[in-house]
Amino acid sequence: MDIDWANVFNWMSLLKCFVVGGLICIIGQILIDKTKLTPARILVIFVTTGAILGGLGIYQYVVDFAGAGATVPLTGFGYNLAKGAIEGVKDTGLIGAFTGGVKASAGGIAAAVFFGYLASLISKPKMKKQ
Repeated sequence: MDIDWANVFNWMSLLKCFVVGGLICIIGQILIDKTKLTPARILVIFVTTGAILGGLGIYQYVVDFAGAGATVPLTGFGYNLAKGAIEGVKDTGLIGAFTGGVKASAGGIAAAVFFGYLASLISKPKMKKQ
């Protein structure tokens, strides 16, 4: 039985997803290599950038173009928080600004905690040599 993979996958969507996600990762790697920023600060920069661009409606164009290539990285988390906060304000008023982002990203947060816990059970951490 032959499978027509052209109908199974939209290869152009996969390419766009890979390129955009890769560009976001390249920016992060350049920040790590060429600046004295700590990984925690870079994380905050990415989440904040995604939230600002999401709040302004700009990041939606990136999501529409790249799909998971834009929603999976940290900028996508910030975008999801902003989008949830905006929707929360529309639904419940001012309190929605505080609860909407958490509701929108609850699945991702729960998965990060769960898989982080699993990784901590499997791995054996070592101290970094100074």
